[in-house]
Amino acid sequence: MYELQECLNGEFVRVGPNPKFAPVAGYHWFDGDGMVHGMRIKDGKATYVSRYVSTSRLKQEEYFGGAKFMKVGDLKGLFGLLMVNMQILRAKLKVLDMSYGNGTGNTALIYHHGKLLALSEADKPYVLKVLEDGDLQTVGLLDYDKRLTHSFTAHPKVDPFTGEMFTFGYSHTPPYITYRVISKDGFMHDPIPITVADPIMMHDFAITENYAIFMDLPLYFRPKEMVKEKKLIFTFDPTKKARFGVLPRYAKDELLIRWFELPNCFIFHNANAWEEEDEIVLITCRLENPDLDMVNGPVKEKLENFKNELYEMRFNLKTGLASQKKLSESAVDFPRVNESYTGRKSSIHVIDAKTMSSDPVAVVELPHRVPYGFHAFFVTEEQLQEQAKL
Repeated sequence: MYELQECLNGEFVRVGPNPKFAPVAGYHWFDGDGMVHGMRIKDGKATYVSRYVSTSRLKQEEYFGGAKFMKVGDLKGLFGLLMVNMQILRAKLKVLDMSYGNGTGNTALIYHHGKLLALSEADKPYVLKVLEDGDLQTVGLLDYDKRLTHSFTAHPKVDPFTGEMFTFGYSHTPPYITYRVISKDGFMHDPIPITVADPIMMHDFAITENYAIFMDLPLYFRPKEMVKEKKLIFTFDPTKKARFGVLPRYAKDELLIRWFELPNCFIFHNANAWEEEDEIVLITCRLENPDLDMVNGPVKEKLENFKNELYEMRFNLKTGLASQKKLSESAVDFPRVNESYTGRKSSIHVIDAKTMSSDPVAVVELPHRVPYGFHAFFVTEEQLQEQAKL
């Protein structure tokens, strides 16, 4: 009755957190080891696979048979301070090896320069290889010939017209933000430090045809408050403005950055951005008063408190003014656009759900439950053939 069309040939992959070992303290959604779920479609047939991203962190914990690396869920109160010092001591005594990264690869996936990358923002990318039968293999950490020495966002942007990838990393020590451009051929250009006053969490950013957009939002890295107020190490300050920096995307330094202010908020994910005459338009999922404790431990009943709303923000390069308007009433996050329009103007189509057919094009039954995850990606048949040459 149902048929998988030839145009679907490729592999759908989705990554998310799946802790292999029980955490020492509380479990936070951001903590679990990266597990990729893949569905290979070819010649009308589908096969399913799930594999851990074989990170240095996971391999070391497998050797010890338990959780040893510090986790976000650990970083709360006096116990959090103890765990920070424990990690430092373990690294100093070489009980843990930090030289090959300490991330999980659990957040997002992207394809660039013939490589499928598993990403988490506290570490460098991990290269994955999709085998002929759809199985997944971790090739190893990618440091761009040792030119990458800082963390790498889980949400880099690939320009569909130039083939370049634009990325950044954030840190709790200066420079707090570092911007990078990676050529179509995989060469990482020199780092561009971006000055912000305090260490922040910056989960995402955006590009347009000519600009990169950075978000200086008041979710701060504050270890003192973690201990004094028994909070998680990242604390939101509702008294500070939201700042957005617009930088020519091929700038050699930050001197040309333009900063704009809007009312206090936080943003995990942007949908897209583009240029309209003198304005930069950003479509984003805006959140007021975020509390990372809301995704700490069992979270099903807590998610109702997340009120991420779709917003349009405009930054006028001529007047220096910024404006925003709400596009949705209901909660919206994890947005996706056709990646052929990344950094270019795209449209929102409203569909009458009542007229949509209840019959799917095809149904693929999976062998077991697939747990909640984060971000997904579709690797085309052409990309699969390209990455197979690695």
